[in-house]
Amino acid sequence: MAEVQDLERYDRARPSYPEALIKRIAAAGPRVLDVGCATGTEARQFRDAGCVVLGVEPDARMAAYATSSGVNVEVATFEEWDPAGRSWDAVVAGTSWHWVGQVEGARKAADMLRPGGLLAPFWHATTVPRPVQEAFVTAFYRVAPDSPVVLCVDQQGVEGYRRILDQAADGIRRSERFGEPEYWTFDGEQVYTRDLWLEHVASWGVVRALGAKGVREIQQAVGQAIDAEGGRLTVGCTSVVIGAWLAA
Repeated sequence: MAEVQDLERYDRARPSYPEALIKRIAAAGPRVLDVGCATGTEARQFRDAGCVVLGVEPDARMAAYATSSGVNVEVATFEEWDPAGRSWDAVVAGTSWHWVGQVEGARKAADMLRPGGLLAPFWHATTVPRPVQEAFVTAFYRVAPDSPVVLCVDQQGVEGYRRILDQAADGIRRSERFGEPEYWTFDGEQVYTRDLWLEHVASWGVVRALGAKGVREIQQAVGQAIDAEGGRLTVGCTSVVIGAWLAA
C-alpha cells in the first residue's frame, strides 16, 4: 500500500505540460512513442489529444501505475528496448531524455521514426522565490556534500536547464540524422500549496536518490521557507522542447 501511495503522490505532484506544447507535437502525427513515461503524465495528455501512445519505462512500478491509468507501456530502458519493427510519427520524452545516451538515443529514435518524423524531448524549467530556492540548495548540499550535481541559487528557469537542453541539442546534431534542432518555449505559472510543492520536490530524481532520510531533511528545510512565504508559492514554469525533424 505504501508503494501505491508513493506513486500516487508522485503522479499528483508532477505538473502536466501546456496544451499548446502537446498540440504542436501531436501535429506531427497520431503515433507517439513516450520515452521514460514514468506514471504517464504526458502520455495521458497525448492520448487525450487523440494520439495513439506507447510508453517505454524502465521502472516496472511506474509502468504498472501508468498502465492502470490506461497507458500502454513496455518495461525497458530505451537503449535496450526492442521496437519490433514498429514506427512512430513522434518520439517524445517528458523531463526524462537526460537519462538517455544523447547520441545513441537520437540515433535509435531516428531508426523508428517515419520519414520526416519528429524527435521532441521536453522539460519543465521552473523559477521559485529565491528564499525557497536557497533553502533547497543549502539543504541538498548539507545532505549530499559530495554530490556531483551542480545546483545554483541564481540559475533557475531556462538558464538552470541550459546544460541539459544544450546537451540534448548537441546529441541530436552529432547523431547526423536530423535537421537543426529548434527550441520551442511555452511560458506559464502555477500556484502551489506547501504540501503539493514538497511532494513535487520529493519527485525529483536528484532528491529521490538521497533516500528517505535525505528527502525528509530537504522537505523540512524547504517547508520552513515556504511557511515564511505565507504557506503558498507562485512558481514560474517555462516548458522547453528541443524539436528536430528526421532528415530526408
